[in-house]
Amino acid sequence: MRNIIIAGVILVSGITQAQFVKEKSINVQIGYGLSIPYNSMDTIGDDGFYAQGELVLKITSWFQLRPYAGVVFTNSNGTTLGGKPTNELAESNAFLLGGKFRLRAPIPYVAPYVELGIGTSVGKFQTKTFFDNVTSKGFIYHIPFSIGLELGKNNNVDIGLTYYAQPQIRQFVGAFAFGLSFPLD
Repeated sequence: MRNIIIAGVILVSGITQAQFVKEKSINVQIGYGLSIPYNSMDTIGDDGFYAQGELVLKITSWFQLRPYAGVVFTNSNGTTLGGKPTNELAESNAFLLGGKFRLRAPIPYVAPYVELGIGTSVGKFQTKTFFDNVTSKGFIYHIPFSIGLELGKNNNVDIGLTYYAQPQIRQFVGAFAFGLSFPLD
């Protein structure tokens, strides 16, 4: 795993020096973390926190590469969305690391976007439903996906739903997030 992380750092370093990168910036996001089991939409691990930092590599006005690192902490409170007690739970306490790409409509003031990528989560995870009972510690892979809007004259404010599918533990984890971008050039 250490070799994969080193290769990723070298790749990102090479990409950031490449001439096809038009602009570079840092995006910082914070949000309310949630975890949702695949087989139960009635149980959600809330009482959560999400924070992430991204290196934004603008290739064109509509395409960006985004290596990221972040954290998510969720905790099931033992109740359903309606407030009824349940034995089901979905919890994740993890460090997130990976890369994704963003396709965006290059519109000033309100630019919708969609993201997709691949990454790893490192931490402690638990999913308990009628169909699944999974507990894991350590490394698992995840698939990040997001939809949202970039706001402002320079599209430097970001609001969106950002989630990570974690097939090994049978849950989604993510947040309704708010972010700000800071140019590096």
